[in-house]
Amino acid sequence: MRYEIQGETLPVVICHLKAGEKMVTENGGMSWMSPNMEMKTSSNGGVGKMFGRMLSGEHIFQNIYTAKGENGMIAFASCFPGSIKAFKIAPGEEIILQKSAFLASEAGVELSMFFNKRLSSGLFGGEGFVMQKASGNGIVFAEFDGHVVEYELVKGEQIVLDTGHLAAMTGSCKMEIKSVPGVKNMLFGGEGIFNTVITGPGKVWLQTMPISNVAGVLKPYLPSSNR
Repeated sequence: MRYEIQGETLPVVICHLKAGEKMVTENGGMSWMSPNMEMKTSSNGGVGKMFGRMLSGEHIFQNIYTAKGENGMIAFASCFPGSIKAFKIAPGEEIILQKSAFLASEAGVELSMFFNKRLSSGLFGGEGFVMQKASGNGIVFAEFDGHVVEYELVKGEQIVLDTGHLAAMTGSCKMEIKSVPGVKNMLFGGEGIFNTVITGPGKVWLQTMPISNVAGVLKPYLPSSNR
């Protein structure tokens, strides 16, 4: 499989498959495709994995597309202004993704729940107690909010994030939550009460425009029943 990512504000990934190659996406994820792409809807793993996908922000069922008889083409577009990133997954090289980031993948990639080991990370980290883990073998495409900035952390190196800006990290990174120091900073600093701290070694991808921030900006301008 070869692919190309086109567009900036609302990108799309176009995948070119050899005959017999497969792509997996959540239902409704396909944007356009060649006529020889055959679709099959599947639970892809049984009840346990279906429930896991639901908890991690994805649909219960997935669609598997296969290029039948000859080379095929299929495209997956982002559903929100932002970025599409491709990650090469291999044994021991898992990627942890924010909820609902999964867009599509090769058939050899497995998507599962990832529980933050520290309870406070789940309750206060802005990414939820459950995230997504991509493992197995192949390429996975993920969509993020806004532009994506990548950092590579050496062992013990840390980066402090405002809530919601974590897009993805390699499985070797550790995530924890620390409170903002000082009561005055917490109450009047405008940065919230907790920060997310990522510790290396590994790579971390940060998104510039979390959808939760966009919702907060738009809220004063939306109709309200209290008005």
